[in-house]
Amino acid sequence: MPVSEPVFHERSHGESFLHLVAARSRYPGLWILDEPESALSSTGSLALIRHQQDILDAGGSQVILLTHSPILASLPGAAIYEAGPWGYRPCAWEDLDLVRDWRSFLEAPERYLRHLF
Repeated sequence: MPVSEPVFHERSHGESFLHLVAARSRYPGLWILDEPESALSSTGSLALIRHQQDILDAGGSQVILLTHSPILASLPGAAIYEAGPWGYRPCAWEDLDLVRDWRSFLEAPERYLRHLF
């Protein structure tokens, strides 16, 4: 009996994306993910990190991930490059502008929100 594909329109965008990644993760290759956080909650982002690690652990694959998410940028052992007006450069996770910006916001959201209202 053939296995049927899931009905993606019955799932959220993030659930569909994670299912697709999980289903395709057994095939080695080059993965290029451009801002996948747009579909994901923080829990979904953590699930994607697990999938990425599984893909890499299976061997034969490379993942290139472009993100504004400090969660997705935190994959252990990843080579991280930060892009900006200077071009791109290697960077430690804790030194990324996006990590500093999120930390600053989470420490005191009112500092940022007062400029909006």
